[in-house]
Amino acid sequence: MTIGVGIIGLGMAVAPHMLSLRELEAAERVRVVGGFAPSAARREGFAARWQAPVFESVDALVTHPALDLALILAPPGEHLPLAQKVAAAGKHMIVEKPLERTVARGEALARIAESAGVRAAVCFQHRFRPGALEFARRIGAGDLGAPLSASASIRWWRDEAYFAQPGRGTMARDGGGVLLTQAIHTMDLLLHLMGPVRDVAGFAMCSGLRAIDTEDVAAATVRFQNGAIGVIDATSVARPGFTERIEIAGTKASAVFAGNRLEWFAGDGPPDVVDSGDGTGGGADPMAFDHGPHKALITEMLDAIAEGRAPSNDARSALHVQRLIESWLTSAGAGA
Repeated sequence: MTIGVGIIGLGMAVAPHMLSLRELEAAERVRVVGGFAPSAARREGFAARWQAPVFESVDALVTHPALDLALILAPPGEHLPLAQKVAAAGKHMIVEKPLERTVARGEALARIAESAGVRAAVCFQHRFRPGALEFARRIGAGDLGAPLSASASIRWWRDEAYFAQPGRGTMARDGGGVLLTQAIHTMDLLLHLMGPVRDVAGFAMCSGLRAIDTEDVAAATVRFQNGAIGVIDATSVARPGFTERIEIAGTKASAVFAGNRLEWFAGDGPPDVVDSGDGTGGGADPMAFDHGPHKALITEMLDAIAEGRAPSNDARSALHVQRLIESWLTSAGAGA
């Protein structure tokens, strides 16, 4: 089954998706229908780099008879209206993270897809890293035992060039700062492994190092619905950018997932290790990572469409981390 794929939004995020789609085209899983962006310069750049068609309007792309699946890579606040157009045309969608600017708008997006009978997935590719897949498999098999402690640390760096794009780091464009824009990937993976958070007590601040109006330093203590407790800290001011970490301890084993390396400690000897050895984009270049997890994520969606099921990263699964972020920032505001 060959799926026709189009891309809405041709900015920085397009490269790992197109690299993945080219490989999937070679395997006859997809055909690239084309791309659209409001900017003529971006359309021209996309066509030149990828030798792919472009469309003059989003409506022309989403109603194209060859299109089956749209990748929505536009800024967060544009996701909901674009999803409405895609769903109305009866097409499936993968939405770049975050699902939307707020939980309420994310819930609305999920409902629109469900009402239209189309599949909607979110681009949380960290779930599809080889070590993360193995981490989830072992937890699902009961190898960890009952979880007791689970924490995450995301100490990244974003330089002046990153924030030079108009509106980046502002509520008006992005809907949030380090939590919603950078750390959300690792926090989503933590919740994917542990389940939802029940309670959060958080702090957040803007360092003043950039001309932004969102938080770039944040920390919180959390209690999960399964009873485990832990801490999360996140920042984009930690020069030069460090590998993000998830650490979980259970009654049978403990594990550390740092970047792409999983270390599993089930006894007194050396750990079992799964290490794909790729970059993670935590430094000044946010795109310094391998596109393999993106390809795996898209493949999961293709399989879901072919099998008539929901993808494992469906839109509603993305709401857990957005609820955590909103609760965290509410807590931070109350304690200010």
